[in-house]
Amino acid sequence: MAHTSYEESIKLVYKGMWLLAAVTLVEVALSLFGKGYLGIDPHGMTAVLAIVGIGLIVLSLYKAYYIVYNFMHMGHEVKGLRMTVLLPMLLLVWAIFAFFNEGNAWKKRRADVKFKNAIELNEITGKPEAPQVKIMD
Repeated sequence: MAHTSYEESIKLVYKGMWLLAAVTLVEVALSLFGKGYLGIDPHGMTAVLAIVGIGLIVLSLYKAYYIVYNFMHMGHEVKGLRMTVLLPMLLLVWAIFAFFNEGNAWKKRRADVKFKNAIELNEITGKPEAPQVKIMD
């Protein structure tokens, strides 16, 4: 890859800065829209909120890719070095999904335990009514 001059490098930095600023402004606008601050309340529209959420994820991933590729010069490195950075990051993403799944399983199991404890308490006290346990979504 050919080296760029100082002037070309400065132009690339400013181009990157304006691109990241524009993407950030779009992210902020999507966030404000998703919370209902732009005049339309999307809280009843599940599909719109899903699109907003996916859009925020995609834009954030794009910004992270752009920063690593251009500003951290990872795009100019050999494939082996890029893989040593990329593969641990993918393991981190997998870990996040695994922890959310594990947390959800604990949450559901806790609701089951509370429900069974309420049934046992009703049997001990002799109350015939159904247990009053709030099961979380």
